Amino acid sequence: MTAPRTAPSPAPPIRDPRYEQLDRTISLHQRDGHALIEVLHTAQRLFGYLPPEVLRHVAHALKRPLSQVYGVASFYHFFRLQPPGEHTFVLCLGTACYAKGAPRLQRAVERRCGAPFGQTTADGKVTLLTARCVGSCGVAPLALVDDTVACWLTEGRAGALLDGWLGTEVAP
Repeated sequence: MTAPRTAPSPAPPIRDPRYEQLDRTISLHQRDGHALIEVLHTAQRLFGYLPPEVLRHVAHALKRPLSQVYGVASFYHFFRLQPPGEHTFVLCLGTACYAKGAPRLQRAVERRCGAPFGQTTADGKVTLLTARCVGSCGVAPLALVDDTVACWLTEGRAGALLDGWLGTEVAP
């Protein structure tokens, strides 16, 4: 009789130091599921977004169902489930910005980038996001352009900013 064949054991995974930092945060909160949002904030800071394997890791470490972890991550606007682009364009949709043309800007930016807000362009260059209010109503409409405030934004100025990132020269 021959011994049953066993598959060779897989090579041990290379340990990503970001997981070690995440595990420190989880331990700091004593693996308490009530710290889920804080743990997800740390995970996103470390990884740039929340990929499925990170969500599975958090669920396992906090002894929570994956559906609950995914539910929280997908409910809150702050969390990203897709990798961000090289640049970020956050359009304010607060009352003052809305009244001064933010919806028109939103449509123009989507046309220019070929992607809707809430997504990243196909080439990974620009992530388009919206914010409920940035708190700078006196300079509306505005956008946060890679964390810099672009005030009194027009379609032409928004297009020029995007063209620099996209490498295009499209008429507004």
